[in-house]
Amino acid sequence: MSNQKAFIYHAAALFTIIVWGITMVSTKVLLREGLSPEEIMIIRFVMAYALLWILYPRSHRVKSWRDELLFAGMGITSGSLYFFFENTALVYTSATNASLICALIPLLTAVLTYIMFREKPLSKRFWIGSSISITGAAFVVLNGQFALNINPLGDLLAFLSIVSWSVYGMLIRYLRGNYNSLFVTRKIFLYGIITISPYFLFVPFNVAAETLLKPVVIGNLCFLGLIASSLCYFLWTLSLRNLGVVKTNNYIYFSPLATIITAYVVLSEHITAYVVTGAALILGGLWMATSKN
Repeated sequence: MSNQKAFIYHAAALFTIIVWGITMVSTKVLLREGLSPEEIMIIRFVMAYALLWILYPRSHRVKSWRDELLFAGMGITSGSLYFFFENTALVYTSATNASLICALIPLLTAVLTYIMFREKPLSKRFWIGSSISITGAAFVVLNGQFALNINPLGDLLAFLSIVSWSVYGMLIRYLRGNYNSLFVTRKIFLYGIITISPYFLFVPFNVAAETLLKPVVIGNLCFLGLIASSLCYFLWTLSLRNLGVVKTNNYIYFSPLATIITAYVVLSEHITAYVVTGAALILGGLWMATSKN
C-alpha cells in the first residue's frame, strides 16, 4: 500500500472516531427530547440504509452461506446489539462516562485478536498499559464517590457495547469475499434493521410527529443517520479492511476527548478532576499497551 493511500485510510479512521465521539452527546440530546434508545436506533438505521442505497444501488451475489452469516453477525454486533447497549447506557450514565469506557475497545480487540489469530504475543508493556487504563476507567466510573450507592447499570451496558463492537472487528476479518465496501456497510445496516424490528411488535413506535419536526431532533437524527452511520461506517469499514482491526481501533483513543469537550459545551456536563485523571490514565495506558507491542 502506498503512503498516500495509507494516509487516506488513517485520516478516514480519525475523522470517523471524532464524529462517533460526538454521537454520544447527540444521542443524549435526543433522549432528553423524549425518544427512546430503540426509536433512535431504528430511525438512524433506516436513514443510513436509504442513503447507502442511493449512493450504491447495485447488489451483489453473496458467495456463500458462511459470508451471509458473517454479514448477519456484523449487523447484530455492530448494529442492533451494539447500539442497544450504548443508547440504553446513556439513559443511566453520562455521555462522558460511556465514551471513556468505550475507549477500552483497543485493549479488548488486541486480546481477542491474540486469542483468535495468534498474530502477536501480548508483552509485559501491554499488560502494564492495560492495568493503567482499567484504573483510569475506575476513576471515571466512580467519579470520586467511593461509596457503594452508585448505580453501575449504565457503565455495565457501556462495557457490553464494547464487547459487541470488538466481536464485530473479529468477524469482518473472516469475510473472504471481495465485496464493495458500500455494499458491506449496507448489508450491516440491513441486518441491524431486521434484528431490531421485532422489538416494536411488543413496544410500539411512539414518537409524536411534533417531536420529530423539532429542528433539534431533525438535526441530530440527520447527523446520526447520514453522517455518523452511513458515511462513517463506510469509512470505518474501508479502514478496517486496509489497515487491520488493531491499528484502526487505535484511533478510538481520540473518542473520549471529542465526547468530553462536546458534552461540556452542549450538555453542561461537569469535567471533574476525577474525570480528567481517568481520561489521562485511560489514554496513556492505551498508548503504552499498543505502541511497540
